Amino acid sequence: MCALFGWLDYKGIVPYRVLKKLTQALGNAAEERGTDAAGISYVKDGKVIIYKRPKPAHKLHFSPQEGTSAVMGHTRMTTQGDGKLNYNNHPFPGTAGDTDFAFAHNGVLWNDKELRRDKVIPDSYIETDSYIGVQLIEKQRKLDFDSLRFMAETVEGNFTFTVLDQRNSLYIIKGSNPMCLLHFPVLGLYVYASTESIMKSAISKIGLHKFASERINTDEGDIIRIDRNGNITRAEYEPKIYRSKYGAWYDFDDPSYYNMHEEILLAYCGCYGVDSEDVELLLEYGYTCDEIEELLMEPSLLQEALNDIKFGAGESLYENCYGGAW
Repeated sequence: MCALFGWLDYKGIVPYRVLKKLTQALGNAAEERGTDAAGISYVKDGKVIIYKRPKPAHKLHFSPQEGTSAVMGHTRMTTQGDGKLNYNNHPFPGTAGDTDFAFAHNGVLWNDKELRRDKVIPDSYIETDSYIGVQLIEKQRKLDFDSLRFMAETVEGNFTFTVLDQRNSLYIIKGSNPMCLLHFPVLGLYVYASTESIMKSAISKIGLHKFASERINTDEGDIIRIDRNGNITRAEYEPKIYRSKYGAWYDFDDPSYYNMHEEILLAYCGCYGVDSEDVELLLEYGYTCDEIEELLMEPSLLQEALNDIKFGAGESLYENCYGGAW
């Protein structure tokens, strides 16, 4: 569970100090989904710049150069690849043909070792599963809808990707992981974040919520390109029939199988010191994946929820504490 965030300013009328504050506000709010590392990328004089550190976003000073047209950011919760080694953190640099780009991923991929074993992509000192996305794009020697489609249809796992190229074009490759994309037409500004809660926190922090905005639809299978002039073009990829990391093809009509989101929760709950059996118990009791994600970050509430189930309290802690709405 990581977070993606960023913006694209195509009119150039939003003051630099506001965009700078927006970058930091998005990064700080995105800590709700990861504090092991944080980073941003932007374009300076036609060159992709990446600034990242193995620290939470609020301890970093995000300061893209004045005149920057787009920022792509990431906060990380480590699942694979030591976050203390900065090369394992997002965003990652890449070059496809004559195009430099930065790449970020929210989710977990599990066929990285398989792709390297089968020589689809070369071995790498970068340990993070996400990096195979960079390598698959580079393998196509171009950055366009075709190469992004190839990448999205080759990886296996849970994802949403973002890519920023040296021409200030922003790509969003929407998988099963969340994405919230807003357009502020009067300002000539697009803002995105993995979740609505991150978005609401950041834009209210700097007053952007006072301006009219429209939600841009993003569905699984979408590849969205926003160019430096604010024009949106779209393509699609075919979402892969889900295959778990254990190699079993899923029958979606069989309720005994876990779905993709549940599988990911079971895979990374150990990062919070939580046993997978407890997550299974919450799922069986009727908690949704989103509710469980929130509980993983609140150990006291998690324990209360488990006690409710184990000792027959009979009422969902989620309903009791939050009235059914986060």
